[in-house]
Amino acid sequence: MTLLTDLISLNADYASAIDDDRLEDWPAFFTDACLYRITTAQNHARGMQAGLVYADSRQMLADRVLSLRKANIYERQAYRHIVGLPRIDSEDIQGVTRVRTSFVVLRIMRTGETEIFASGNFLDEVVRVDGKLLLQRRDVICDSQRIDTLLALPL
Repeated sequence: MTLLTDLISLNADYASAIDDDRLEDWPAFFTDACLYRITTAQNHARGMQAGLVYADSRQMLADRVLSLRKANIYERQAYRHIVGLPRIDSEDIQGVTRVRTSFVVLRIMRTGETEIFASGNFLDEVVRVDGKLLLQRRDVICDSQRIDTLLALPL
């Protein structure tokens, strides 16, 4: 398979894990030492490093899932990702590929109401580990600076 095909599969599998409520599978898309951040386009353009969600290891992602399942109280909801085709921005000699992929996430509430929840770009750094493509870094850059405080599930 080609790198582009692998990237498409990575994003499709990633979205499916979240959309199908297999959140326990989500951390496995990342390297052990990784960065996952959700921020706004405005904050990203200003170089602000803090995010609405910030995790710097696969274990932190797993802890987030555990807290979603056991500790956090939030209104039941589901997501449906619509993910664009990845655009490879660069590849370096250390094997890191930088990729940009647009996305839209629909949120479906327990009442059945569906709305556009978020849109933006995934800015990724991906690497191969034992032949498998993994996210070393995923910055979720949301187009809107108005983010619903009910950001419970990963994007």
